[in-house]
Amino acid sequence: MAGGTIPHFHNDGGYATIEIGVTEFMCMGANPPFDHPHVFLDLGDDRDMVCPYCSTLFRYNPSLSPEKTIPEGCAYLDHAA
Repeated sequence: MAGGTIPHFHNDGGYATIEIGVTEFMCMGANPPFDHPHVFLDLGDDRDMVCPYCSTLFRYNPSLSPEKTIPEGCAYLDHAA
C-alpha cells in the first residue's frame, strides 16, 4: 500500500469480530481519546487476526471495499483530517 493511506479501524461497539476489506490496516481500539496505541496489522496469507491490544478479531472479507466493515461504522474516516 505504498503511496496510499493505511485504513484505521476502531471498535467502539465492543464487537468480538469485525470484517474488513483490506489485509493491511491499523487497529486503534476505540475512538480517541479512548484509543490504544495504533498498531499496524498485516494479515499476510491469513484471513483473520486478533489485535494484541484490544483482542478484536479482524476477518478479511474480499467483497468489502477498504472503508466498509461488518458491522458497519468501524472504519475511522477522519484520521487524515
